[in-house]
Amino acid sequence: MHMKWRINPAGGSFARRYLLLAAGMLPIAAGPASAQEPPSQDPPEVSYPAIVGQAIEAKGFVPDGWLLERTRKGDLDGDGRDDLVLVLKMDAATNRIDNTGFGPDVFDTNPRMLVTALAEDDGSYRRVLADHSLVPRPYSPTLDDFLWEDAGGGVEVKDGALRVSLHMWASAGTWFTSTTGFTFRYRDGCFRLVGYDQSSTHRASGEIETVSVNYLTRRAWREHGSISDEGRPERLWSRMEKKPLLCLEEVGDGLEFDPGVP
Repeated sequence: MHMKWRINPAGGSFARRYLLLAAGMLPIAAGPASAQEPPSQDPPEVSYPAIVGQAIEAKGFVPDGWLLERTRKGDLDGDGRDDLVLVLKMDAATNRIDNTGFGPDVFDTNPRMLVTALAEDDGSYRRVLADHSLVPRPYSPTLDDFLWEDAGGGVEVKDGALRVSLHMWASAGTWFTSTTGFTFRYRDGCFRLVGYDQSSTHRASGEIETVSVNYLTRRAWREHGSISDEGRPERLWSRMEKKPLLCLEEVGDGLEFDPGVP
């Protein structure tokens, strides 16, 4: 089976191929190791708890069996008050599984939830988002933490927008690495996707592919080049089809998302 590693003009295919390849479901390109092994056992199925609708502080939104991993504050709805963005992580021993292949001896598959809550007049916070799809659950012990901040992943509030960046780097199985970023703004009762950015690099060849989309202006561009190139590669612009802005919950798995670039 012949693999094409460039981003498909239909959009989103790089991330999908990366995921399948790292999971051992596609042929493996030359990389740091000769084979990609799955963990010794499949991650257990999990049930995601309901998140309370209102609380007076961040920890009030944390259900039993979960940890408050990160807290970000900033004005998300333009009322001048700091709102909350929380990253919750399940803390179940059954989700830490033994691994005899590449990667750590114990592979932590505990999933995350992304929760946002807006500040109310009475000083409390009202939940408006609880999502467990955008940030994928760990599925391969050879992949870095998708939200590893030192490598470009993470969650932040900036200029009134919610930004989520997913980092992909494998210690075995592929030379490819990427950063995929989403920008959301709170409009009409949900966080609407207004921006998408992805940059991928082949660590052996130095090939770089970049895609950027502004869903408000319906303009997108792509660049293809190499780390050895002198000067900036040609930027190819395109016009996006007019569609309603997606809510964050409609995006699904952030690494499988198709940005719709023509």
